[in-house]
Amino acid sequence: MLRRVQGERSVGLMYGQRALLIGALDARNYVGTALHSRYRDRPFKRLSATAKMFETVFFGTRAEADRVLAVVHGMHGDVEGVLPADGGAYPAGTPYSAFDPELMLWTIAVAAESSARFYELLVRPMRHGERDGFWRDWVRFGELFGMPRAVAPESWEDFHEWFDGRLGSAEMGLTEEARHVGRGVAFRIPVPRLESPLMEFHNLVLVGTLPERVRELYGLPWDLRREIAYRAVTRAVRTSRPLSPKAVARGRNGRSFDRTARIEADRIEAGRPPIPLPAP
Repeated sequence: MLRRVQGERSVGLMYGQRALLIGALDARNYVGTALHSRYRDRPFKRLSATAKMFETVFFGTRAEADRVLAVVHGMHGDVEGVLPADGGAYPAGTPYSAFDPELMLWTIAVAAESSARFYELLVRPMRHGERDGFWRDWVRFGELFGMPRAVAPESWEDFHEWFDGRLGSAEMGLTEEARHVGRGVAFRIPVPRLESPLMEFHNLVLVGTLPERVRELYGLPWDLRREIAYRAVTRAVRTSRPLSPKAVARGRNGRSFDRTARIEADRIEAGRPPIPLPAP
């Protein structure tokens, strides 16, 4: 079921940005990733590489997936430390680790929830049994990266109850850098000039899928006019999906990810970084 959902290009191209926006609400998740990234000044290069790794595990051979998992395991070994400043409900000095089962679950949770959200919005609703199968597949995906199965909720219903509770808890909050960078990676994706107008639709749909609390934390405005436009756009995409050739509607997105990283590199070389980091 995970392969069926992630095989939709519209899902594969959009779920990552939403997952990152929500995932950053756990300061341990954001800081641990940011401080230990080899490409902190090239966020789209890092995100493109991660997205391609995920697709290799989703769709590749076992040997290809095993190579990715070995690389990621080695990278995660260096992701360990303490928060240098307060973040949400977590005070400075709070420890974090890529091998923390709770953080592993959170990372998988935001990806799975975002993936399901876009599939049901842009393709079709999943049936009850499909949702449970989808969640079981994501739990298995987490296990491949070292997450203990015991930390994961049993069913999709249990998962959503846990997810909604955590999203509404006092633990959730944003560092200033997370707010700045999160908005950048979600809404300033490098694309060719001719495609820039399409990003208005991308950004509208992305903001429309976010829970109200997430929009508030990022300072993203929403009103009735935007809601009406969001419903019209998503309805048009969903209605046109059955008419799209299979080769267009389904498949991997590696070429798109590579193109994004390439445009980012060209802009940086020209002295125009897509997401300048805020001053400390």
